[in-house]
Amino acid sequence: MLGQQNDSPGARVLIHAVAGGVGTAAVQIGKILGIEMYGTSSSEDKLARVRELGLQHGINYKQRDYVEAIKDLTRGEGVDAVFEMLGANTSPKASNAFATSDASSSTALPPAKLATRHPSSLRQRRQRSRTLAKLSQRQSPAHGAAWKQLSAWLAAGKLNPVVGKVFPLEQAREAYTLMQEGKNYGKIVLKIR
Repeated sequence: MLGQQNDSPGARVLIHAVAGGVGTAAVQIGKILGIEMYGTSSSEDKLARVRELGLQHGINYKQRDYVEAIKDLTRGEGVDAVFEMLGANTSPKASNAFATSDASSSTALPPAKLATRHPSSLRQRRQRSRTLAKLSQRQSPAHGAAWKQLSAWLAAGKLNPVVGKVFPLEQAREAYTLMQEGKNYGKIVLKIR
């Protein structure tokens, strides 16, 4: 989101897993940048909490198809970018929420053979998929500038990590179960000492 063509005020971004640690950070960054945000989550309670951080449009994907919701909320225009931490399982479907052929997708996990799963979406849309693994391997000037900006926002108190629950390392299985069951809000932290 930060440093991309779709981070200008008024841009529309769909954020999957909006109530997780990365999702709540994305909402705070989007609020700072003036981005119109649409977020998916499995519960109204989580969506209400993320709205307090600045999310404008919450979509409970257990109650409504998020692509249909995006089309309704944007009057058929769609979003400019999709930010997801869920990986390839949602990428082909999420591409149906894009507004234009220049939309982009950022993922935390590498997309698994998108073209073989949904070839028509790739022919119709010129998507650029960025993974966190790829971004962390290269040190471009834009990457350095993004870290500098994030650090400034953290220091100024504009960006505040949301920690949902801290577990001792010995309870890693319980932490994972909490996440797998979709009962977490914010980042789950494992404390080593």
